[in-house]
Amino acid sequence: MKYYLIVGEASGDLHASHLMAALKEEDPQAEFRFFGGDLMAAVGGTLVKHYKELAYMGFIPVLLHLRTIFANMKRCKKDIVAWQPDVLILVDYPGFNLDIAKFIHSHTRIPVFYYISPKIWAWKEYRIKNIRRDVDELFSILPFEVEFFEQKHHYPIHYVGNPTLDEVDAFQSAYAEDAETFARTNGLSSQPIIALLAGSRKQEIDSNLPIMIQAAEAFPDYQPVLAGAPGISSDYYQKYIEHTRVKVVFGKTYPLLSHASVALVTSGTATLETALFRVPQVVCYYMSMGKIVSVLRKMILKVKYISLVNLIAGKEVVKELVADDMTLANVKGELKQILGHTEYRKQMLEGYRQMASRLGKAGAPRRAAHQMVCLLKERYLR
Repeated sequence: MKYYLIVGEASGDLHASHLMAALKEEDPQAEFRFFGGDLMAAVGGTLVKHYKELAYMGFIPVLLHLRTIFANMKRCKKDIVAWQPDVLILVDYPGFNLDIAKFIHSHTRIPVFYYISPKIWAWKEYRIKNIRRDVDELFSILPFEVEFFEQKHHYPIHYVGNPTLDEVDAFQSAYAEDAETFARTNGLSSQPIIALLAGSRKQEIDSNLPIMIQAAEAFPDYQPVLAGAPGISSDYYQKYIEHTRVKVVFGKTYPLLSHASVALVTSGTATLETALFRVPQVVCYYMSMGKIVSVLRKMILKVKYISLVNLIAGKEVVKELVADDMTLANVKGELKQILGHTEYRKQMLEGYRQMASRLGKAGAPRRAAHQMVCLLKERYLR
């Protein structure tokens, strides 16, 4: 069968590449064409457009590149119609993908599958109308989404498990480097590590990293080690880490988490990854005009938490220091709690265990691929 996939960022490229590999196992004759990235290209198929040419974040960048965005949408729609795939598989990236879904649903008979559902439970809940109208099958990787879509909105979905479990499991089963070797290889000392995961976008780094560094440096018995993000140069970090004890490692986030004692983490998948490595963490997300943002957050966001760890657990497992709560004093205080109180640390690790049990077992890409192929054969290609 012919599969057309669309992703809009690095995480989508990773998850889609694993899904494609699983689809090839289910369907040895699988052909792929996609808007994606290098990892998807490595699996095979035709890369029509790289996601780096699609990803514009923030109001101003989007405005400045509207012509390019619309041109990419137009090209994508024409390419899908010309290739006539057996299914269109959308991966996250709702601003672009929901527009594509609307066009394909109204102009063709190509079924639309959505893998990694849009996070409309956080905000823009009105998009359920678009999903209900334009998406034939929705595949979720977060267990609490089942209640949101099926009970609240009466829209049936497929929960397939979380692919981050697979990624962490695969790494841990193959990784054998001990702490001493990791430190020596990366020019680190023998001190225990405070891992700094400051986000993948420059705006996140600019907002969060300075406070993270100041907080970590307040603990001289620990060494702060920063996980360099893909696409961010070492020169960019230099202005923040010069005259500090911070070291940067690139392409080694999982090895870093394997040896870290504690982590300061911006919100996102990194909070879940840190929990699966059983590293106690503080979720840090600073924003300018923090008090105003805190008020707006309560008005706009539909959820109590921002970290995946707490959202999945359904309770506060890790402290979230967001907007005006993210101060140097608060970050230092939370670090002190984690490093100085064994019981506090144990409670967090127990919360991680409970959260992981809610995710279920590894194998999300395989389950998703199997369900997709079965659905196509049983409902859509008869």
